[in-house]
Amino acid sequence: MQSRRRFLGTISGPAAAAGVLSAAPIRWNHAVAAAREMSETPGSPRSMAEDEEFWGEIQQAFTTDRSLVNLNNGGVSPTPAHVLEAMKRDLDFANQLPVYNGWQILEPQREGVRARLAREWGVDAEEVAITRNASESLQILQLGHDLQAGDEVLTTTQDYGRMITTFDQRERREGIVMKQIQIPIPAEDDAEVVRRFEAGITDRTRLILMCHMINITGQILPVRDVVAMARKYDIPVIIDGAHALAHFEFKISDLECDNYSTSLHKWLHTPIGNGLLYVRRDMIPDIWPLMAAAESRNDDIRKFEEVGTHPEANFLAIGEALTFHQLIGAARKEARLVYLRNYWAEPLLELENVHLNTSLEPGFAAGIANVQVTDLNTSELRNWLWREHKIFTVAINHAEFNGLRVSPSIYTTLEELDRFVEAMIHAARHGIAA
Repeated sequence: MQSRRRFLGTISGPAAAAGVLSAAPIRWNHAVAAAREMSETPGSPRSMAEDEEFWGEIQQAFTTDRSLVNLNNGGVSPTPAHVLEAMKRDLDFANQLPVYNGWQILEPQREGVRARLAREWGVDAEEVAITRNASESLQILQLGHDLQAGDEVLTTTQDYGRMITTFDQRERREGIVMKQIQIPIPAEDDAEVVRRFEAGITDRTRLILMCHMINITGQILPVRDVVAMARKYDIPVIIDGAHALAHFEFKISDLECDNYSTSLHKWLHTPIGNGLLYVRRDMIPDIWPLMAAAESRNDDIRKFEEVGTHPEANFLAIGEALTFHQLIGAARKEARLVYLRNYWAEPLLELENVHLNTSLEPGFAAGIANVQVTDLNTSELRNWLWREHKIFTVAINHAEFNGLRVSPSIYTTLEELDRFVEAMIHAARHGIAA
């Protein structure tokens, strides 16, 4: 296993020269992606993705239960031990005298975390709110826009269930109309995705909700292109980035969007209870906060953080997680997650009765993929994997497709993926009957 000196050396040496820590486009340009895939330059993201010594040291930062295989990191990821210890430290300190240690000492430190998050993803600190998860960030936007009875909101049939429920409640309560379009599974033509969104717009459309990365398949959508199209109609687009941030390399600023919502407990590996909301500065006054804020805060991003008494330690731990992410490098992290996905997906695709609902083409997905054994019940297969092999996946039974969502993370070992592949091959060839 490599030493800490070697780990740090890879950051300041060839990997940094290869642009590991530099800004990147919102999606992979196909030519650039192809070059990246072919590159075997020592220290490049591609070569580092297969360096098991490097990732072995990363894996040691997590105190996970290795008797189980967690392939649902798209739901929530474990937190590195040192990040959790930082939170515990601040919790203990705050508890000694919460009204002073918490409110007077720890609370102001949130501003440093805000500034670092903004800098990492290329936006202004006065445009970043720290929330509790992507759902809270998105509901601020979904409920914060004034709508009248008959106004339409447009989204897809694959958007996150909680966000669909949010608009459904506004339908029942206020008489708005939610319309949903279908997109291909998988979607490998950005122009077609944009065309379908545009075809769904009417003269009553007031908002569009779309995912940056769809949670049930891992599909990456062309956010910047849809936002540019919607601006022609003066329609704001709400971006659900719950699964994208810190998963693959991009800057929020590259998306040229008005807002961005994400959870930080998935791919940034913060403790549970952390999210981010970006709102373009000139849009802040137009959006009502989820909890009431004073009129004096109308144009202040902090109005979206009004939740009453809260633990400061959770938010401050974001800083430790962000440092961990930066030490790994966004490009190397992305390359590793793609490598892990291909490691399990490619051998399974050799079987005639296995189908992938996720593209393996560069730029259309990253570490999350959805796989179906066509002649097996997906929920029963999920239960069999857990019962017989202690492998945790998610059964997706959608009206348009079904399959297992598989989402390894940077702490996942190849041996754990071997166990998954072997179990899936057995199930595909012999079934799952007891």
